[in-house]
Amino acid sequence: MKPTQTIRQKIRLFLIVMMPILVTQLGLYAMNFFDTMMSGQAGAEDLAGVAIGSSLWVPVFTGLSGVLLALTPIISQTIGADRKEDVPFSVLQGVYLSVFLSVVILISGALVIEPILAYMSLDADVEHIAYHYLIGLGFGVLPLFIQTALRCFIDSLGQTRVTMLITLIALPINVFFNYVLIFGKLGFPQLGGIGAGYASAVTYWVILFITIYFVSRVRPFAAYGIFKTFVNVSLAKWKEILWLGLPIGFTIFFETSIFAAVTLLMSTFDTATIAAHQAAINFASFLYMIPLSMAFTLTIVVGYEVGAKRLTDAKQYSKLGMVIAIGMGIVAGIIIFLLREPVSRLYTIDAAVAVLIQQFLIYSIFFQLSDAIATPIQGILRGYKDVNIPFLFAFVSFWLIGLPTGYILANYTNFGPFGYWIGLITGLAVAAIALLGRLAKVEKGAAQSRLEG
Repeated sequence: MKPTQTIRQKIRLFLIVMMPILVTQLGLYAMNFFDTMMSGQAGAEDLAGVAIGSSLWVPVFTGLSGVLLALTPIISQTIGADRKEDVPFSVLQGVYLSVFLSVVILISGALVIEPILAYMSLDADVEHIAYHYLIGLGFGVLPLFIQTALRCFIDSLGQTRVTMLITLIALPINVFFNYVLIFGKLGFPQLGGIGAGYASAVTYWVILFITIYFVSRVRPFAAYGIFKTFVNVSLAKWKEILWLGLPIGFTIFFETSIFAAVTLLMSTFDTATIAAHQAAINFASFLYMIPLSMAFTLTIVVGYEVGAKRLTDAKQYSKLGMVIAIGMGIVAGIIIFLLREPVSRLYTIDAAVAVLIQQFLIYSIFFQLSDAIATPIQGILRGYKDVNIPFLFAFVSFWLIGLPTGYILANYTNFGPFGYWIGLITGLAVAAIALLGRLAKVEKGAAQSRLEG
């Protein structure tokens, strides 16, 4: 990161930071994408089982990893304020916290996964696949969270190309192990959808080891000496990270868990509907990585400018990011509309399931437009360390408006399973409108504080 003087310079720096993040996010989600797609080729039961397992896992991962995302604005503002000597301490505390969160997840999962799946009254084969998929995934929880903390350090320096490189190295490893474990190739056992969980776990370990190498040996990261000095656990630093990170985590959790809740509620429908729903969500979520990448980029650039007290520059980055995000959201919607039929064939060989996927994808177009507004604004607000009000907006929009609306439409109208998607669209639209108002208020307040200071 460095100061910029003109809009042209800002666009160039913004794109330099954003494009590797986008490739990284697409690469990371591609692992889940290939899990779902390749499991669907093994059979509808495998697709549905991985769908249920993924729906339980993704909100937990995104929510708790969202807590660690607090490291990005913390480190960005520290660097912007030219206090580089404080960076290693923050990074190591983030690593310690990631280990703690991993242990909490593993213990909680051992206690609740089986009862939750039993409560859903799934087909026996689907329940078996979902359960063992999650067990396999569990072996990768620890490295995934540690790598998330280290990645926040790398990204906060604006070196987003490094995380992109790491992801691109790991992606073919994930595809390879998916192939041999799902379909039983090269002497490996044929595990079906269950194999996707173990393939992801192996990939997460590979990503962690590569990340540690970069942080320890490659400049500019090695200059910080992250692992050269041992520091004790600092509950005070954990409190700072959690104070900022918990609202971020809960905001992301409320947004992602609403999709998981819908999937769980849809377990009352047949296996084909569950499989089609998850396939459509999977592809739409793949495109969601675009506004999510914009949000991560905006947190970095806005946080850097706010830390340096250049509020005008921070506001210019915000406007620039929003324009790009909305444009890309429109493009994503067009892609879904034009490619919905070939996309459906990626997930299934069942004609009936393919038709359902195409119908769900039409609804997902509206997700792209709302996400193009709401998600980047969340990134901007994190750059200002404003996280509590967006957390409340997310809860109200998704859980008090979106989910009840979807439940009513799905169960008391002729919309059936599509009613849940209309509810999701409603929640996202409400969140986008509320966040627009919040951003205007925060920017105005920051400007006034600057004048008064």
